[in-house]
Amino acid sequence: MSVARNWREIPGRYNLIGTRCGSCSKVYFPKRSICPECRRASVGKMEPYKLKDEGTVFSFSIKHEAPAENSDLRPYAVAMIRTEDGILIAAQLTDMNIDEVEIGMPVHAVLRKIGEEGSEGVINYGYKFAPKRNGVPKEKV
Repeated sequence: MSVARNWREIPGRYNLIGTRCGSCSKVYFPKRSICPECRRASVGKMEPYKLKDEGTVFSFSIKHEAPAENSDLRPYAVAMIRTEDGILIAAQLTDMNIDEVEIGMPVHAVLRKIGEEGSEGVINYGYKFAPKRNGVPKEKV
């Protein structure tokens, strides 16, 4: 897949874009075409919704084994992040030592390299979460 096509066809990989129901205002990530709350009442009413890129660590795990593409990162932390929208997102934590991770820790989304693909070495980027230092994010997505 070409880089341009990758960016165009997979926006959720580069942005925290979900959906919000036009009937009940519930927010979902990843995006959905039908609201589980309203069922058929919401068909055609699901709107794109940009999630807030800040939140807190709800739960986490330290990975000591990893797939080949992440073997140089081990050990690393993955977490469930509760965004300011109230949505839980699973993501890798970055820009920190694993012994710094704690429940309730404030974090923000950052754009990072996820891996490479194919013989051309197309680099795929996506979101990870980094700690907010002194309440201020170092950078934003």
